[in-house]
Order: sequence, then structure tokens, then C-alpha cells
Amino acid sequence: MRKLRIAIVGGGLAGLYAAHLLEQQGIHDYVILEARSVWGGRIASTSSISGISPLDRFDLGPTWFWPAYQRQLDDLIDRLGLERFEQHEDGDMVVERTPNAAPMRARGYASAPPSMRLVGGMGALTDALRLGLTPANLMSSHRVLHMRSDGLHVELDAEDAQGRAITYRVQHALLAVPPRLAVALIGFTPVLPEAVMRAWQGTATWMAPHAKYVALYDTPFWREYGLSGEAHSARGPLGEIHDASMPGGGSALFGFFGVPARVRCGVSEEVLRTHCRAQFVRLFGERAAAPQADFIKDWAADPWTATSADQDGPAHHGSAPAASVAEGLWMGRITGIASEWSPQFPGYVAGAIEAAALGVPPLLEQQL
Repeated sequence: MRKLRIAIVGGGLAGLYAAHLLEQQGIHDYVILEARSVWGGRIASTSSISGISPLDRFDLGPTWFWPAYQRQLDDLIDRLGLERFEQHEDGDMVVERTPNAAPMRARGYASAPPSMRLVGGMGALTDALRLGLTPANLMSSHRVLHMRSDGLHVELDAEDAQGRAITYRVQHALLAVPPRLAVALIGFTPVLPEAVMRAWQGTATWMAPHAKYVALYDTPFWREYGLSGEAHSARGPLGEIHDASMPGGGSALFGFFGVPARVRCGVSEEVLRTHCRAQFVRLFGERAAAPQADFIKDWAADPWTATSADQDGPAHHGSAPAASVAEGLWMGRITGIASEWSPQFPGYVAGAIEAAALGVPPLLEQQL
């Protein structure tokens, strides 16, 4: 059994930022336990060729942020020295208003406040945080199976990729995984209060019902035709499409599937790719027919993101449940810090920063 001060369950943005805050206060007596073999959680990116410039990474998860009202996130991006740029929206958009209607050009519009992206994708943010942490404290491929509280300590039973068991004994556990996923995948002894369980199970996980398609090209040819790369379609399979190109880097389009998760799961990825390419040809012309590479990320099929409850779940951002337990042996021993626990921005990238920033300071005040 390893004894530490704090365990962070989940190595996405919230977990990495919580560790960053701890280390800023000189606290290194913690561990991050991440079930995936990679870091970043729902922040994921891809590139066309292995080893190319990080300018050519494209988001498969969240893409945008809004500095005008997400100041905490924007300040962190400044401190980490990351470069931001506005989402490309110059030009006309294309619309398929009904399933049988031909595509139509329509006047584009600019978001206000502007939607911003990071050079190198959102993965640049999680990479910068991770690289600033103590490597020995980062345990990937470590799935937390069970948590126990005696009112003074929390014991976490974890399993690594080889099936080897290890138990951690800590003063406090930070849940940097979505509330619904936490209660679905982790056993709690004693059981969490019924009201907490209901609230956490009823909190939709952002991205969980979604899937994204990304197609990479040698040039943003749609701009030559006066198109912004934005499209909305009632025909599909993609319902909403945007320019995903990087300034000074690769060119790309991406879209969100409008096909429900339970329907997608019965269709092969190659068939979905074929339909997405055909849609891009309808909307942007024959030059869209042969991307250099294309990718699909179906978050509903990701066991570390979605549960069965998410297959028919809402696609909107929900409201935050209580992040801690107000009674019993779990009181003062467990805190939710994933984005869904953010009061202002539940489900957004900025929400992960806010929830972690709210969850960590009370731990610093405890006399352990």
C-alpha cells in the first residue's frame, strides 16, 4: 500500500491542472491515476503524419474557447505561453436545409465573441501542463476500481495494464472524471448518499453522445471558392461542419455527426467515412473527395467517456451537481473536479479549469 496526501482520479485537463496547482504550492505528495494509456481525457488530437510539426494537430474532442468571458482559462493559456487564433469564418457557408434539398450558399456570420483555438490543438494545453509535473506522480493505464473511506482516509484500489493490483491510502481524493462515469465504473464503500448518487448519475457527460469526423487536405481549397468551410446539414451524416485548418500548418475540415450514437454503433467506420466524404463533395466540390487522411472519433464508443446512459443522452451542457458529500464518512474526503462540476462552464474546457481551481484550495488548508 502506498501512502500519499492526495489522489487524483483522471488525467484529463481537470486532473492535470489540479496537479499543477498542487505543485505550485510545493505539494508533490500526490498521484494521478489515469485509466487510459494516454493523457488528456476528452482532449484528444490527431495528425496526418507521425512526427510532423505540432502545428498540424487537429482536435477530435473540444476545439474552442472564448477569452472574452473565460478569463481563468485564458490567463492560464497566457502563463503557459501558448498561441491562440480565431476560428476561420471568412466567406459563405453552405446549407442543406432539408434531407432532400440541394446544398445552398448562404451568407456566413462571425461569432461574437469570437471562437478561439490553440495552435497545436487543445492537446497543446494538456501537454504543457503534463510536462511541467513530476513524472513519477503520473500513473497512466491505472484504472481505479474501488474507493473506501473510514472518515479519516480514503483507500483506492487500482489495477494497471498487466492486471496487477495496487492500493493507495490518501487523505483526500479528487475525482477528475465525469460524475456519471465515476459512479458507473468505481465502487464506493460505504455507498455514496442516495441523493449524491442520483445527482451524479443524472449529470450528462459532455462529448459522450458525440462523434467527430476530420478530413485533412493539402490546401484549404474551399477558401478559393469564397467559402468559410462552415456548413449545416439536415441530410448528414454530419450536421455541423467547420474549417479545422491550422495557421501556417495543415488544412482540414471537421464535422459533428448528426446520426444518433445508437445508430452509429451499427455502422462500420469505413461506411461512415464513405458517407462523410460524399457529403463533403456535395458541399465543397470534387476536390473534397480524396483527403490525404481522415479520422473518426466516436466518444459514445469510448468506455472511459461514455456509459449506456449516454447513448441517448442530451447533447447540451447540463448544470453542475454538488461536488462534495455533505454527510457521513465521505464528507471532507472526496471532491469532484471534472468539467461537469463547474458552476459557470459545466462541460466546457474552461469548466475543467474552474472546477479544479475550486476543488484544490480547501485541501491546502487542511491540517494533515
